[in-house]
Amino acid sequence: MSTTTLTTPSGPVTVNKVAHGLMLMTWKVQPNPDEQSFAAIKAGIDSCPPGVKMFLNGGEFYGPNFGTANIEMISRFFEKYPEYADRAFLSVKGGNKANDLTPDGSEENVKRSVNAVLEKLRGKKKLDLFQCARVDPNTPLEVSLGVLAEFVKEGKIGSIGMSEVKAETLLRGHKVHPITAVEIEVSPWEYGPQQKAVIKAAQENNIAVIAYSPIGRGFLTGQIKSLDDIPEGDFRRMLPRFQPENMSKNFEIVEKLQAIAKEKGITSAQLSIAWVSSLGPHVLPLPGSSHADRTVENVGGGKVQFTSAELAKVNEVIENAVLSGSRYPGSDETMHLWS
Repeated sequence: MSTTTLTTPSGPVTVNKVAHGLMLMTWKVQPNPDEQSFAAIKAGIDSCPPGVKMFLNGGEFYGPNFGTANIEMISRFFEKYPEYADRAFLSVKGGNKANDLTPDGSEENVKRSVNAVLEKLRGKKKLDLFQCARVDPNTPLEVSLGVLAEFVKEGKIGSIGMSEVKAETLLRGHKVHPITAVEIEVSPWEYGPQQKAVIKAAQENNIAVIAYSPIGRGFLTGQIKSLDDIPEGDFRRMLPRFQPENMSKNFEIVEKLQAIAKEKGITSAQLSIAWVSSLGPHVLPLPGSSHADRTVENVGGGKVQFTSAELAKVNEVIENAVLSGSRYPGSDETMHLWS
């Protein structure tokens, strides 16, 4: 199945089974040229059959100094290509303090965040879904989601999502207002009890799972073998799994997945995306891409079908993988993960 259906307050929306993450187009010292980013976005949308939207994922803080460069770029895209607006489903993460990564789910800040995104979009594209990037431990969830529910009621946003939450938090939020999608990290090197619980709870409640980093932030492509392969200023240089002492150990899973992909005649990125997609009809892999050819490759991963024997091979590699290093520096609590 190369599509899935989102349950939104205004009705069902059919989207491509592979979403498109826009973060690394702008979350760097020098954002990509518009022409490059626009070509990548167009390639994804153009790959969708008639009537199927491409799920685009951006962020209020995906810019230098945690600024709004990402939203501004998205606005410029739809200004230049207005005919693409109805062919895309735009999801935006926000809810942190302005120009900061500190979660702030207070009524005042959630309103500020949504309004800031709407201001930068300039009416060029509807804000189809908004989600607070992290749960604020100092504000009741009901307050944050209550504010978003009012925005939905007013027609300023189309639906509500959640991000980096446990299954029980997702269900708690779903009681405040129907949640359309939940975003969590899922990949062959990041699939444990928390992911399994969220995927199950989401399926039982008609909630889509937006599975970010399905190719391990590029590591599972096999093209990153050392820190020299990651540009200066790239945030992956700070992540534990990409440190030299861990990277060489972690490459073992890459080699095993590459062997299966080669046998099947696909890339290792497509294999990872296809495996994440196989976790359920409601699971949308969300790979990031800043180049048109890579976007097309990623979308192709959503069309890959495994035989039961092939899937068993991939699952065996994943289940027996011994990974070195956590996915973020610091503890889950300090990083506001699985809140």
